[in-house]
Amino acid sequence: MQINIHGVGITVTDSLKDYVNDKFKRLERKGDLITSISVTLTVEKLAHIAKADLAVVGNNLHAEAEAESMYPAIDALIDKVDGQLVKYKEKMKS
Repeated sequence: MQINIHGVGITVTDSLKDYVNDKFKRLERKGDLITSISVTLTVEKLAHIAKADLAVVGNNLHAEAEAESMYPAIDALIDKVDGQLVKYKEKMKS
């Protein structure tokens, strides 16, 4: 599973990279579906936005989360991506 991290209006520090990589390790149990992940971290005025585009077998998934700080935005993003993967996996079974 390959993770690409980009920053728009923010410098992606090593601690942010480590945090994103650590959180996305949670998705390794579903790693057989995921081929690549692209994470974009954006700061617009007071809003911190985390976006993820996942290339999964046979489809692409997109999730977006916004918070007052980047770390809670990443946490919310992981929850959304995890939920989407569960739904996609169930859809694949039927």
